[in-house]
Amino acid sequence: MHLKRITIDSARFPTADEYPYTLPLLRETDAIEFTTPVTFFVGENGSGKSTVLEAICRACDIHIWELTQRARVRANQYERSLHLFMRPEWTAGPVVGAHFGSDRFRDFSSLLEEWAMADPGQLKYFGGKSLLSQSHGQSLMSCFGARFSRKGLYFLDEPETALSPRTQLAFVDVVQRAATSGVAQFVIATHSPILMSVPGATIYSFDTSPVAPLAFEQTDHFAVYKEFFDGR
Repeated sequence: MHLKRITIDSARFPTADEYPYTLPLLRETDAIEFTTPVTFFVGENGSGKSTVLEAICRACDIHIWELTQRARVRANQYERSLHLFMRPEWTAGPVVGAHFGSDRFRDFSSLLEEWAMADPGQLKYFGGKSLLSQSHGQSLMSCFGARFSRKGLYFLDEPETALSPRTQLAFVDVVQRAATSGVAQFVIATHSPILMSVPGATIYSFDTSPVAPLAFEQTDHFAVYKEFFDGR
């Protein structure tokens, strides 16, 4: 365990009229505790789980790789400021880590390709071959398998979007082995009941305010899938 708690100082929020500060759960959640090596954030689209995950990542001073050449009609000046009002508490001091999101992973893969042109040895840290030469799911698993063996704090935003059900089961095995080794800690936003099944993981629901833990079988995701398959 590396990160043990994140405190949210809602009294200092700069506005209540712009996202993400319009989310009631941010004003009603004083802190999020991390008591197990694997923690899941679950909830409906728009619940704020990915936004909070990214903010915690930034509060922990972990870089998020992304390309910056983009245009927007209207920029939200508050969109990336949430981490300024979060305070991490560590077990034995800050650790390095990484952020993975399906949208930003391609950005990282492109940057890695550029580095490898000058230093092919860089690829050995990410499975040994170009991530762009593999399918999205294959490249993710190559990266995960190589990276999670190293000490760190890993933030994953809906990694299942590129993974088949069978590959999701392989992902669960990779995460479980890394977590039980004592070197890796995970915070994962997901919609996948398969991923949520990691034994001993903590699951936080972002459909409640304040954010609250619940059992795997209590999640809406489990109930929806069970109802679907029971009715087949």
